[in-house]
Amino acid sequence: MRLISTAFENEGKIPSKYTCDSDNVSPQLSISEVPAEAQSLILIMDDPDVPKHIREDGMWDHWVVFNIPPDIREIPEGKEPPGTPGLGTNGDTGYFGPCPPDREHRYFFKLYALDTKLDLPEKTDKLSVEKAMTQHVIDQAYLMGRYERV
Repeated sequence: MRLISTAFENEGKIPSKYTCDSDNVSPQLSISEVPAEAQSLILIMDDPDVPKHIREDGMWDHWVVFNIPPDIREIPEGKEPPGTPGLGTNGDTGYFGPCPPDREHRYFFKLYALDTKLDLPEKTDKLSVEKAMTQHVIDQAYLMGRYERV
């Protein structure tokens, strides 16, 4: 499975347009090579570089969407994918762009193909989604971008 973007390359710099310093819109994402047996997709964007004094676990969840149809091949810029919105660390559903408080952070866009749909309600947090998808992941891909406020 592959996950790429026209906005930035893997391990590249995320343009400020997609961050809290500008338009805060989600980047375009292209999905390919999804296994034929996939029943749903999950998209998670998180930041594992948060200072411990802000979040003890060092993680900030920026975007959680599950039960995305497996035949989707693109998520257009500024759009939410079809599926069930999960809850981000900021307490909202939907995309929340990079907004590092201290230095350059890494932002991981993670895509998972599952052999089932998850029986979870809207606003389920990332940890609960990850627990529910255990034993159901048949493929995965990720795209990592970096951002530092100037």
